[in-house]
Amino acid sequence: MKYNEKELLSLSRQQAEKADELLMKGPKKGSVLKKRLVKLVVNFLFYFRTDEEEPIGALLLEHCKTTQEEDNSFSIYFKDEPERKYTFECSSKEQCCEWIEALNHASYEFMRKSLMFYRNEIQKMTGKDPLEQYGISEDSRFQLGPNKL
Repeated sequence: MKYNEKELLSLSRQQAEKADELLMKGPKKGSVLKKRLVKLVVNFLFYFRTDEEEPIGALLLEHCKTTQEEDNSFSIYFKDEPERKYTFECSSKEQCCEWIEALNHASYEFMRKSLMFYRNEIQKMTGKDPLEQYGISEDSRFQLGPNKL
């Protein structure tokens, strides 16, 4: 995936939906848990050394799966590369569950499904399409058909 480094750095400095110091282990063989500041911004998970302001990495949370490993740990892996797994250890089971929920709601796929659901609910209640007021044509309306991903 192509990205603009300056824009990604700017995004990493934005207000986070969730941020904590967690223990993190990368996908490389022989990796060990290291303390990292982990910050969720939109659908990116940035991770930083605890004493630095620039991220050392970022995960785009699309086409990935988050699973609980133990009471206080979870992992993220990508559907097309299941062996590339990142593991995170939290300070409690509650914190772990909060992270899993936040990560599962961060993807474009989830946001798109939510938009479709709420759009239909508003249309049922009011009889009007809520996107119409913005001049979005029926054809270009986020391709909200059932099988368009």
